[in-house]
Amino acid sequence: MDKHQHKDPAEKLSELGYRMTPQRMMILNAVHNATDHISAEEIYSQVRGQYSHLNLSTVYRTLELLKNLKLVTESDFGEGKVRYHSAEKGHHHHLVCQKCGDVNDVNEAVFTSLTDKLSGDYNFTADLRHLTIFGQCAKCNK
Repeated sequence: MDKHQHKDPAEKLSELGYRMTPQRMMILNAVHNATDHISAEEIYSQVRGQYSHLNLSTVYRTLELLKNLKLVTESDFGEGKVRYHSAEKGHHHHLVCQKCGDVNDVNEAVFTSLTDKLSGDYNFTADLRHLTIFGQCAKCNK
């Protein structure tokens, strides 16, 4: 088990030698408090109201750092922007309808046989923490 797992994201950043700047703290809070996946632009709009010196490139750099440290996951729902989700809220996957844009969550257990097959047949450890699958939903498939 990763010795940093289950730690507060701010604590993990500090422990790894990263300064906990006000911008990083506000970006972390915006991702953590989001009820759904949130884009960099939405984070920027939200945090900019509290911290007027913030720029969008800082948001992107911070999100990249948080992603590399496995504190956030990113998903592309095919809408032209990446969305972020707090990793501490758990793993889940998405089915995205390419026709109507509807997004449905899928339980991680659905992919157990796939990860087992990839491991056994290919000696490959798949990272399926946050997966998006495109297709058509039942109502558009009629």
